Amino acid sequence: MERTKIIITCAKGIAPFLKEEILKLGFSVVSETVTSVMTEGNIEDAMKLNLWLRTGHRVLFLIREFFSEDPDELYDKLIEIPWENYISEDGYFCVTSSVDNPTIKDSRYANVKCKDAIVDRIRLKKGKRPDSGPERNSTVVNLYWKDKYCSVYLDTSGEALSRRNYRKIPFKAPMQETLASAVIMATKWDGKSHFVNPMCGSGTLAIEAALMGINKPPGILRSNYSFMHLKGFKSNYWNQLRIDAKKNTMKKLNCKIIASDISEEAVSAAIKNAKTAGVEQLIEFLVCDYSETEIPEGEGVVILNPEYGERMGKVKELETVYKGIGDFFKQKCTGYKGYIFTGNLDLAKKVGLKTFCKIPFYNGDIECRLLGYELYKGSKKKQKELLFYT
Repeated sequence: MERTKIIITCAKGIAPFLKEEILKLGFSVVSETVTSVMTEGNIEDAMKLNLWLRTGHRVLFLIREFFSEDPDELYDKLIEIPWENYISEDGYFCVTSSVDNPTIKDSRYANVKCKDAIVDRIRLKKGKRPDSGPERNSTVVNLYWKDKYCSVYLDTSGEALSRRNYRKIPFKAPMQETLASAVIMATKWDGKSHFVNPMCGSGTLAIEAALMGINKPPGILRSNYSFMHLKGFKSNYWNQLRIDAKKNTMKKLNCKIIASDISEEAVSAAIKNAKTAGVEQLIEFLVCDYSETEIPEGEGVVILNPEYGERMGKVKELETVYKGIGDFFKQKCTGYKGYIFTGNLDLAKKVGLKTFCKIPFYNGDIECRLLGYELYKGSKKKQKELLFYT
């Protein structure tokens, strides 16, 4: 397939980190929105993006743009697309859409018109039609229709890229993998200093940090992507991408990753998830209260994702937890950068420390902040004096 626009979608607040990833992979950035980044490339580039992106949601490969007034014109334009070049007559496909057109009251009707155009075209050209349905486990066609403008994509991911295939036991209120990766990127952890994650839950932050630290692609564990079901899928190219990625994956880290939780059940889940991800040997898991978590000598990042009263727990009961985190930072984490990911800024005030950053994120529909704290050894004044005289 020829070069075209490739749109990578993401959760709100993550686009700056997705853009950074895309640039590091050697792609240009054409444009950026709150929930997407656009680049350009061929279908092989789309495969690479699916394999390597940590913060992206889906990789959409543009195949046609046009204008349409109503559903009938939409059908007429869609049936002109050579679908027989993309979808086998013996195959299966799914249609998804984002529709905002005054002639459409229910986006499912646009999906039906799109599906009809595809099967009618393939039946006309091949004498047989493929099956269709809601499952995203094969070819996925995505329709975007805003007013008169239409764009049609092959969703090369299928299932969302956040589904890494390692989190078999999610435990309570887990952080999505793509969000965890963006949060780690926001801390500017370099993979060389220590990474400590008290209140680890099912281990997503620690596991994503380990994957980053050894340069292991997040998509390596998945056995199925939508692009694998397209006609002309280059399996040899895909296999070589995976081989090259494995060669460039490091065996060990030069730092410690520590994950702790007071719940034995949570730590057990985290260990199993880390084992599935192939990084259990890189993470030291502890069953203990966050305040008793081992903090190695040196520098690094210590990050907590405490409850914030939206999904579980009561706000009043959590006030002492947040105050305790502030004490933990001051007493045990000097020399580190401390971070709290929370959706409750009122609770965060109980930490009692001045923040150096407040980075906005969204955990589902909940607006959150990643709050950063400089945890100086000694007083901040002494640190400044030391820097002045050196």
